Amino acid sequence: MPSTALLAAGPSPAPRSLFESRPVLWGLVALGLAGAFGLSHMLPVLRDLVLPDTDDAMRLVQVRDLLAGQSWFDVGQHRLLPPGGSSMHWSRLVDLPIAALILILRPFAGAQADAVAAALWPPLLFGLYSAMLFVGARRLSGERAALLALFAATQTPLLTSLFAPGRIDHHNVQVCAVLGLALCLMRPAPGWREGAAAGALAALSLAVGLETLPFIAAAGLLVTGAWILSGERALGAFLGFAAALAAGSAALFGLGTTPAHWGAPACDALSPPWLWVAGSAGATALAAAGLRRRLLRPETRLALAALGGLAIAGGFAAIAPACLDGPFAGMPETIRQGWLLKVREMLPLWRNLPEFPGEILSAFMPLLVGALAATVLALRGPAAQRRPQGILAAALWLGVGLGTLQFRGLYVASGFVALAAGAVLDRGLAMLRTPGAGHAARAATLAAGLGLIGKLWLAGAAVPSLPSPTKPQAGNGESTWSHCTGRSAMAALAAQPPGTVLAPIDLGPFLLLHTPHGVVAAPYHRNTVGLAAALEGFRDAAALRRVAAERQVAYIAVCPPSEGADGGAPLIGDLARRKVAPSWLEPIPMPDSPLKIWRVRPQP
Repeated sequence: MPSTALLAAGPSPAPRSLFESRPVLWGLVALGLAGAFGLSHMLPVLRDLVLPDTDDAMRLVQVRDLLAGQSWFDVGQHRLLPPGGSSMHWSRLVDLPIAALILILRPFAGAQADAVAAALWPPLLFGLYSAMLFVGARRLSGERAALLALFAATQTPLLTSLFAPGRIDHHNVQVCAVLGLALCLMRPAPGWREGAAAGALAALSLAVGLETLPFIAAAGLLVTGAWILSGERALGAFLGFAAALAAGSAALFGLGTTPAHWGAPACDALSPPWLWVAGSAGATALAAAGLRRRLLRPETRLALAALGGLAIAGGFAAIAPACLDGPFAGMPETIRQGWLLKVREMLPLWRNLPEFPGEILSAFMPLLVGALAATVLALRGPAAQRRPQGILAAALWLGVGLGTLQFRGLYVASGFVALAAGAVLDRGLAMLRTPGAGHAARAATLAAGLGLIGKLWLAGAAVPSLPSPTKPQAGNGESTWSHCTGRSAMAALAAQPPGTVLAPIDLGPFLLLHTPHGVVAAPYHRNTVGLAAALEGFRDAAALRRVAAERQVAYIAVCPPSEGADGGAPLIGDLARRKVAPSWLEPIPMPDSPLKIWRVRPQP
């Protein structure tokens, strides 16, 4: 584990080792990239448009609607809970580059353009992430550390999953934005240019989604605290960050929101209450610049910052008091208990760990090891690295805290693991060739470096569950689900006359993607009526018939759950296994598909 041993390394007087060779290091990076983004990862997306997640499917549906003529300002999904449709809180800023890529590819790929775009867009973004990581790590720790950081990034399963082919949701965009923001503030003496760049990236991240709000708030506290302590020397970064955040948030809000909705507060998207926060921060920074000659003492600067904080909190509470309870304020308790609190990314560490030990350990432990290592370097490392390592430690510790409470809190923070890994692995390799370094110091530093490699945790967690001749193996539920959600699996249903489909909640986005039908429910918190209908409909056979009649459903669809599971409700498994066969449902043949589909017979 990280210790003061991390500080024992110095320049190695020994001859150049294998890891001083650029070709060797670039070869490691190439091998890592091939393992994370090879053809085997591309083929399911290219051949059958199998996307990793419900949000990826819904994103492509939104992009298709935009290309088909739906208004830029209309982000509602009209086939979700028809005929009225359902509101969505997503940003067109992520739709735009994917739509542009599809248009570029159409002359070459034809009808396959959307599949090719879905396969290429996330790796292209990973290229942007890698470029920022390399430049930042090289500036902080040298070229070898930068190349080792690139390799470590390819060995971080959670990070590479966010950039995997088909992963066209917005989390990868946010990872890039927040990493860029942090690297701007890690400069030795950030001025107004670095502050403005960081503030603009913060605004972009918030416009894409509010999940990164804790990291933006932490960056704001950092530049504000530096100004309070250092005064004029840190004023430029403070002013640049706050002004760019305010101006960028307002501009992106106006770009993505129809003027008719400019006054409508929303807790789950960039809207008036969040614009108030950004605008108040900008006003506070402008006041600091205007009063600089009167704010010569830390106490007076602290007083102004406190007044700005009070204005932010008071105005936010006055504009949108409901948002004080979070983005899911007002959600019916039946939906909260029946759906939201069962979503894996919303669950805390201790709930996910027993069921998904490899995934959780490979995501959480490198974050924890990195936070400890960066803390040691921030406290006792070389003077030039203490500030940037302190910022890195803060980002990693924030991710540890958020990820302990909700798995999705690890997403953005996973982008910082490689930055820590590059520095630690570089020091460990240097210590191997440093005559004065003790065996314990070498072992501790290399152990910390290996602890930052997520795939090692994944492999370690897999050992207890390796197949055994005497151990019965469970069914592969993930495999069954992926076979249900591809284009070919839904071909027979897509050929049926358009109608509304009642299906388990997570199947909804894939039905929208691969068929012309509408769906009652999809996993989005604004779709409360549809969520309630789906939860109620699959409670029992009588409820299924009642909900089908109320929502004017034409088809029922389920994906068979794995053996021993019920797919979230016993009725789903009973329908899939034909244990329940209501006379008012007519099975639709689904050749070469595990999906079970029924047509609702007209009631007499």
